[in-house]
Amino acid sequence: MFQKISFKLIFAVGLAAILIISIFAYLNIRSQQQVLLAEVERHANQLSETVKSSTRYDMLLNNRPHILKIVQQIGDDPALKDIRIMNKEGSITYSADTSQIGHVLDKKAQACYVCHAENQPLEKLPISNRTRVFRVHPDSARVFGIINPIYNEPSCWTADCHAHSRTQTVLGVLDVVISLKNIDAQIASAKFKMLLLALIAILALSGIIWFFVKNWVDKPVNALVAATRQVASGNLNYSIENVGSDELGALARSFNNMTQKLSEARLQLVQSDKMASLGRLAAGVAHEINNPLTGILTYSSFLLKRAKDNPELKEDLEVIVRETKRSREIVKGLLDFARQSVPKKTKVDIREVLERALHVIENQLSLKQVKIVKQFENDLPRITADANQVQQVFINLIENGADAMADRGGTITLSAAAIRLAPFGILQVKKAACPKGHDLIDPGFKIDGLPSIRLKAASNGEEGFIHLHPVYGKPAHHYGVAIHKKSKLTLSCPRCNISLLEEGKTCPSCGSAVYALEVPSQGKLTGCTNKDCAWQYWETAEREGKKEYVEIKVADSGCGIPRENLEKIFEPFFSTKGQKGTGLGLAVVWGIIDNHGGRISVESEPGKGTTFTLRLPAEKG
Repeated sequence: MFQKISFKLIFAVGLAAILIISIFAYLNIRSQQQVLLAEVERHANQLSETVKSSTRYDMLLNNRPHILKIVQQIGDDPALKDIRIMNKEGSITYSADTSQIGHVLDKKAQACYVCHAENQPLEKLPISNRTRVFRVHPDSARVFGIINPIYNEPSCWTADCHAHSRTQTVLGVLDVVISLKNIDAQIASAKFKMLLLALIAILALSGIIWFFVKNWVDKPVNALVAATRQVASGNLNYSIENVGSDELGALARSFNNMTQKLSEARLQLVQSDKMASLGRLAAGVAHEINNPLTGILTYSSFLLKRAKDNPELKEDLEVIVRETKRSREIVKGLLDFARQSVPKKTKVDIREVLERALHVIENQLSLKQVKIVKQFENDLPRITADANQVQQVFINLIENGADAMADRGGTITLSAAAIRLAPFGILQVKKAACPKGHDLIDPGFKIDGLPSIRLKAASNGEEGFIHLHPVYGKPAHHYGVAIHKKSKLTLSCPRCNISLLEEGKTCPSCGSAVYALEVPSQGKLTGCTNKDCAWQYWETAEREGKKEYVEIKVADSGCGIPRENLEKIFEPFFSTKGQKGTGLGLAVVWGIIDNHGGRISVESEPGKGTTFTLRLPAEKG
C-alpha cells in the first residue's frame, strides 16, 4: 500500500494540510491571545485612571480614610487581584488588602523594576512598559499588573498642607493587578476548539482527497496496471473500459490504440511468417508432391475406367480421383501465390485473353449449368500486361462465381469497356515519405484492403495516429486521436517527428491547416487536416489529367458475400468456401492486378450475387 501513487499523493497533500492548518491555528490563537491581553490592558489602564480621578480630591485634602475606602470598594471586584498606592520610597500607603499597608517593596520587585532599572526612577513610561504578566506562585494562575505614576501637580505644592515640594515630579505609583484566570480559561478553550477544528478539517480534507484520488487517480492507474500485466502475459486483445476525458483517459485510449496496433502487428508478423514458410514450402512441394499426385491421379483414373462393372470399387476410386484433383489444386494455388514472378508485359488484346480464359474452363462451367453473357465493346484499346497472369485472374474470378452458384446454375456476365478517369478518387498512393525520406506507408493497417499512410498526430494534449486512405481524393481516413476544431493540431513523421504541416498555407475549401507528403518521383501530395473536409491536391497527377483504362466486370448471380467479409476476401488463407477453398485465389488475383498498376474492387449483396470490377491502364495511342 505504501508504494501506491494514491497513498503517496494523499500522504503528501495530508502533510501539507497539517502544516498549513497548524500554522493557521497557531497564528489564530496567538492573535486571539494578543487581542484578549490588549483588551485587559485597556480595561486595567481605564480602571487605574478611574482610581486616580476618584481619589484626586481626597488626595489634595489628605483625606486618608476616604481614599482607603475607595480603594477597598474597588478592590472588592472578584476580577481584581490587588490594588494599591505606593509613595516614591516604595512604601505601600493604600491597599485593598490592609495588611500590606506600611510595607516597603523591593525596588527589584515586579511593580518596581521597570521604573528603577537604572536605580533612578523614570519620569515617563509608555503604557507597554507599565504592564506585566506574572505568577504570584509557580502553580497559581497568571495575573496582569499595570502601574500608573502619580505625577506632582501645581495643586499639590500650592495646597495649605504643602505636603510635596515643587521640585518633585513623581509622587507615587498606583498598582492595579487583575487576575487572568478567566482569560487563560478562554485561551485554553480557544486552543482546544482550534485543535479540534484543525483535526476535523485535516480528517475531512484527507477523506475528500482520498475519495477523489481513489476515483480519479487510483482506479484509472490500477486499470492501466492491470492492462499492462495482461499485455505482458500476451493478451493483446485486452482493452480498458470506461476511459475518462482527462489525461489518464487519454493515456488509456492511447494504450488501447497501442494494444490494437500491437495485435495487428503480431497478426501481420504471423502472416509474414506464414508467407515466408509458405514460399519455402512451395519450392519443395513442386518437386516432392506434384509428381506423386500425378502418378496417383493417372493410375486411379486408369483403374476407374476398368471398374465400370464393379460399382463398389468404382465409388471408392471416384473418391480417390476427386481428392487427388483437389490436392493438386491446393498445390497449384500455393505455387501461384508463392511464385510472385515479375510479369512479362507485352501489348495484349483484353478480348482475346477473356476468350482464352473461357475456353479453358468452358467444360467446367457447362457441368455446373453456368451461362456466360459477354458484353464487350468494339475497338477496345490494348493493355500492357502479362497475358498468362491476366488470364489466370479471369479464370480465378469466373471459377469463384461458378462456385458461388453451387449446382443450381446461374449466369456470369463478363463486360469490358474503355473508360477515361480523372486521378481524383482513382489513383493509389503506393509510396509516401516525410521530408527526411522516412517511409509513411503502413502495410499493417489497411483501408479498403490497401496499405494506409500513417501520420503521428497531437491535438488538445492527446497523441495518436491518423491513417490516410491511400487512394488520392478518398475521404475515408481513420482517426486514432480526437481532433477538436478549436484546438491546435500537429502532424509529424512517426519516425523522426518532423512536422508535416505546410507553413503559410491553408485549405481553399475550409481554411484549415494543410499537410504535405512527398510521393517519391511523383511530386507532393497535400491535403486538409480538417476531419470533415475531403480536400486533397496532387499536382503531378492532376497535371497528367484523365487516363484511359479498360474496365472489366465479372458479375455472378450466386449467393453473394456478407458485408463483414468484403474487406477480408483478398487476404491470404481467407475463404468463404470452408474446406473447399484454400483462400489463395483472390490473394493471387490482387497481387497480379497490383503488379500491373491496376485496381480491383468488389460489390456484393447476399442472395443477389457479386461483381468484381477490374481497371487496367490502357495503352497510349
